[in-house]
Amino acid sequence: MHSLLIKNIKYLVTNDNKDSVLENVNLLIRDGVIVSIAEAEQTADEVIDASRMIAYPGLINAHHHLYQIFTRNLPQVQNMELFDWLKTLYEMWKFIDDEVVFFSTAVGLGELLKKGCTTCFDQHYIFPQSRGDSFIDLQFEAAKMLGIRMHVSRGSMSLSKKDGGLPPDSVVQTTDEILRDSERIVKKYHDSKPYSMRQVALAPCSPFSVTPELMKETSKLARILGVRLHTHLAETKDEEAFVREKYRMTPLEFMQSLDWLGSDVWFAHGIYFSDKELELLARTGTGVCHCPISNMKLSSGVAKVTKMLELGVPVGLGVDGSASNDGSNMLEEIRVAYLLHRLNDGAQAPTGSQILKMATEGSARLLGRDDLGKLAMGMAGDLFMINTDKLELSCALSDPKAFLSTVGYKGNVDYTVVNGYVVVKDGHLTMTDEAKLASEANEAWGKYMSLTGNS
Repeated sequence: MHSLLIKNIKYLVTNDNKDSVLENVNLLIRDGVIVSIAEAEQTADEVIDASRMIAYPGLINAHHHLYQIFTRNLPQVQNMELFDWLKTLYEMWKFIDDEVVFFSTAVGLGELLKKGCTTCFDQHYIFPQSRGDSFIDLQFEAAKMLGIRMHVSRGSMSLSKKDGGLPPDSVVQTTDEILRDSERIVKKYHDSKPYSMRQVALAPCSPFSVTPELMKETSKLARILGVRLHTHLAETKDEEAFVREKYRMTPLEFMQSLDWLGSDVWFAHGIYFSDKELELLARTGTGVCHCPISNMKLSSGVAKVTKMLELGVPVGLGVDGSASNDGSNMLEEIRVAYLLHRLNDGAQAPTGSQILKMATEGSARLLGRDDLGKLAMGMAGDLFMINTDKLELSCALSDPKAFLSTVGYKGNVDYTVVNGYVVVKDGHLTMTDEAKLASEANEAWGKYMSLTGNS
């Protein structure tokens, strides 16, 4: 049994339905669950004095590709849009191996934790031929090492360039191979119990890299196994043109024909949905993960987030791949999302508080988690805290719940707590040697760059 008392919290942003901000309260986490938020102080194994802190629910990243850490900031792809960007990088990604997957996952998760993210969903879909049997295992190993709550997908690609898709033959697999390994991963790792630290989703990559057969069979398998479904959809005009030409449908119509709508499904991006399609998403409870920085960098477009929220579409927030972002910073994603939609939609745009909720309870809903995203009794003990005495917070806390959107916070958080354990303290990881991890990752990156001919 482990307990953590965070006492005298200056401001506690609850994320409840009333947008309550509590002052000078104590929060007690026991065995990973919040058991008390009160003025009266209690005893615990570990105590943090938070009298100068503002506390937020842990951020939840609902879409990522962690392996891309090893291909971020490459000059040759910086000015490309999605299809050309993918075609160029596939020729590098076909060389990823166990070392690349482990260290890219660890580095990306470490960066997320240092910016207040407590749960990460990663869509891994690159499985080079003769490699990849241990990739998902290594991702969960890295997550355990750092102490983050982890959702991983068994992603997939089955439509190669020779068959009319985008990826090269060396990174696609047969439907049978994919389904067999998907079932193995779910049975080995998926934990559906409340407060679970690890879960699995099934996530074929995109309409231009998988076959309709794989999409249909994956949805059947996911529903038999009781796990969620995820894919990229409606990200670019090129994608829409591809699907219309090949299948004579819009991307969402294509998904509907394959039984890919419902409250157990969420799509990444969702930029090019019509208003009628947004109404369909709302009626079916199908979710969308908004990835504003990636969408801006790849010149993909602006998702209709204001309209989605108005209609009741489940919407969360994600950083997307570290080669299209090029980082793993949910705090930055919050502020960019707020500013982008203020620019695009003016007074109708989501408020700062709404953006925070997208990054917490919105993303939790996409992942099927009702135990994450708020600070309340019975919720998981996941949160982060920032010291309010810092110069950059001076005169900025008239509205603590909107602060991350309106003012923004650029540094590392002071504390990140996951499952009741302190995993970031004073801006540094606590469960691993950060300097050693950085050194080993850079060494592995150098070897990988040489292998791809980019050293």
